[in-house]
Formats: sequence, C-alpha cells, structure tokens
Amino acid sequence: MSPIDNDDLLQAAVESAIAASHIIMDALDSPRVADFKGKTDLVTETDHRSEKKIKSILKSSFPEHSFLAEESGEEATSSDYLWIIDPLDGTTNFVHGYPSFGVSIGLYHQNTPQIGVVLEMPHAILYSAIKGEGAWCDGQPISCSTISVLENSLLVTGFGYEHGENWEKNMLLFKSFTDKTQGVRRLGAAAVDLCHVAAGKVDGFWEFDLHPWDTAAGFIIAREAGAIVTQMDGSDYSIYNNNILVTNPILHDKMVKVIRSII
Repeated sequence: MSPIDNDDLLQAAVESAIAASHIIMDALDSPRVADFKGKTDLVTETDHRSEKKIKSILKSSFPEHSFLAEESGEEATSSDYLWIIDPLDGTTNFVHGYPSFGVSIGLYHQNTPQIGVVLEMPHAILYSAIKGEGAWCDGQPISCSTISVLENSLLVTGFGYEHGENWEKNMLLFKSFTDKTQGVRRLGAAAVDLCHVAAGKVDGFWEFDLHPWDTAAGFIIAREAGAIVTQMDGSDYSIYNNNILVTNPILHDKMVKVIRSII
C-alpha cells in the first residue's frame, strides 16, 4: 500500500483536534465529574467524549489504520499507520480550570513519527509538524531557542502521579536546575511542554514516567523545530521509554551532564 499524502493526514489530525477542543471548551464552565484511575490520576467524561470524537473523524477517512489512545487503549490492524491519541492532556488542570491543557494527536508510519498535532487550550494555539517538512504554530514556522548557557535558560518539567523513586529523583533535578537556571516551571501537560520547547518559549524539558500518548505528537513537533530529543542520559528516545529530555541543541549536553551527576 502506497503512503498517504502528508497534507491529507495533517488535515485530518487538525480537524479532529479542533472538533475535540470544542467538546472540551464547552465543558470547561460546566460541572466536571471526575473519576480516579489512581490516587491523583483523574479522568473525566470529557476525556472520553473527546477521544470518541477524534477517533470517529480519523476513522471516517482512514478506517484501516491502527489506534492507540489513552482511554480506550489499542486497536491494532495490519496497517503501517498508527494514530496515538491523548484526548485531553492535562486533565487535572482542566478539572480545576487551570489554563494548561490540550489535545495531542500523533501519527506513526512504520514505527516512525510522521505527523504531530497539539492544540493548546484554552487559547486554541495549534502546533503541528510533518516529518522532514518542519514545525508550525498557528501556521507560522517555529524553531527552538538558541540560549547557550544554563544560567540564562528557562526550563520546564513534570511530576508523575506516583510518588516513588522517580518522583524523588525528579525533586533533586528540580532543585539543581532551579539553582542553575533562571527558573523551572511545572505546567502539568507534557504535550504542551514539548511544544513550548519547540517554539522557543522554554529552552528545555525533562520528565519521568510518561506514556506514548503524552509525547507522540510533541516528539515530532519538537524535533522538526530543531530540538534534540533523547532519554535523560543522552541515549536514543522512543515514546515507549519511561523518561525524556528535550532541549535546544546547545544546551543538551550541558543538561545531560547535570542529570548524570545527580541520578
């Protein structure tokens, strides 16, 4: 089967992300009933409705494709295409009305990231990328920052729901990088964090214990914007790894050096 035109794939991803965002924003000012996957891992009716809408639109155009989505899990076919979906990244922020959440849709072709779309809410900022063609924010090309020293950088991280060994390690990293930089932010939506690195709003991002749907879209957006994406020790990254480091090319080795000295 010949590859599908990238523009058609991107258009379908954008259409489904926008449709899902309407569901999410309509629910933002309504009472939000949340269930708990774990002690602090929230899931709402809105997550499920958003995911259903995304899959419905994508399946209408590409019924033979496989899917991996946060709420419904994996639907495998014989297709070379796999859509990886987070219908509401930053659910806890959404439940509290805190302005950092979004929709993340990534497409893999033969296990290689091909398309990425992240719609950041509540301001409807659209990030997108196509493999080998670049990354965009609201249709304008973006690139990562050129900050060259940690002392002048602004970083972002995230903390998992489980407060175990990796959480303790990340507290040490948070303290160290806060001492060495102009600051470290914790917004609570990894897909958005990756896009902020891609757009040069922050200079680096790291986190433990993410899932494939958290990073599938942001991975290609950051990489197409010129960022370096690896594991924290500098080794090759896969969305199935349990840790990620994303920085501009100049800071990457410097951050790896700090991380290795601590953990």
